[in-house]
Amino acid sequence: MHERLKPLRELLDERIVGHDDAKQALLLALVCREHLYLEGPPGAAKTLMAELAARGSALRFFFYQFHRDTRLAELLGDVVLERETLPARDGEAGEVERIRQRIEPGGLLTGEVCVLDDLSRAPGEALNVLLRILNERRYGDLELPLLSAIATGNPTGDDYYNEPLDPANLDRFALQLRVRGLLQSGDADASRRLVEHFAANPGGDEPPGEAVAERAAFDDLYRALPGVAVPPGVVDALLGVLRALVEEHGLREDNSLLTDRTFLVKALKLLRGRALLHGRKTVVPEDLAVLEWMTTFRVPEEVHARVPELIRLAAG
Repeated sequence: MHERLKPLRELLDERIVGHDDAKQALLLALVCREHLYLEGPPGAAKTLMAELAARGSALRFFFYQFHRDTRLAELLGDVVLERETLPARDGEAGEVERIRQRIEPGGLLTGEVCVLDDLSRAPGEALNVLLRILNERRYGDLELPLLSAIATGNPTGDDYYNEPLDPANLDRFALQLRVRGLLQSGDADASRRLVEHFAANPGGDEPPGEAVAERAAFDDLYRALPGVAVPPGVVDALLGVLRALVEEHGLREDNSLLTDRTFLVKALKLLRGRALLHGRKTVVPEDLAVLEWMTTFRVPEEVHARVPELIRLAAG
C-alpha cells in the first residue's frame, strides 16, 4: 500500500531539496492522522513543504496565515446574521424580533488537511479555540472531517517578533520538527542542487495543479495501522528510551512534557505508520526514530540532542 503514496513523496523530493526528515514526517502525519508542527527561520521551505503535501493529496485543503488581528471567524467560516420572529412573552403584545449570529461552517471546520502558517502569531483567543478544535476534532455539536493540521512557526525571539508557544499547546502536535535553511545547515551539496533546480526551472516553486495521491490510499493505510505488529523487543526499547529520559536525564513534569497520551499511546501509532511507509507489517527498532520528531519541543534542547544515542542504546 505504501507504493500508492510514492507519487506524493516524489513530488516533495522533486520540489524540495533536502529536509528529508520533514518530508517523512509530513507523510507520517497524513497517514496516522496526527498533527505536525514545523519551526524554522523564514525561507526554509516550511510553508512550501506543508502546502505541497496538502495540495498533492486528494483531500479538502484549507490554508490560513495568522496575524496579530486574526479573528476566530476567519478560521471557522462566515458569520451569518439571521432575523428571528418570536412569540411575545406573557404580558407583552405582538411579536418579538431578535437578531441571531451564527457561523456558516468553512475553513478549519470543513478542511481535511489544514495548513496553519505562522501559528506563533495567533492571538490568544483564536489560538485557544483552535487548539481545542485540533485536540477534539469537533466544534460544538459539529464533528469535523479534519485528518491532519500542519502548522508552521518562526523561531521565538526578538528577531521574529513573536512569543514562544506554551509547551502544553504544542502538545496538540504529535510530531514536532525544527527546520533549518540549507545555508545555515552547511549542506553545500543541497545548496548547489537547489540553485541548479531553479536555474533549470524558473517556475519551479508553483504549487501542483492536481493531486498526485488518492484519498483512498490514506484511508487504506490508516485502516491498516492496527494490523501492524509491534514485537516485545520494540516495546522494551521504547520503554527503555523513556526510562532513560526520566531517570538518567532527570526529566520531570516541571521541565518536560512526556505525557502518557503521547508517548505510551500515540507513539505506537506513529511507529506503526513509519513501518507501513517503509512497506512493512511489523515495527522494527529503526522505527523508533519517530521519537526524535516527538521530543523536539517536549524536552530541553540539550536532551533532545541525545535522543538518537538513547534510541541506539535501547535498540541494542
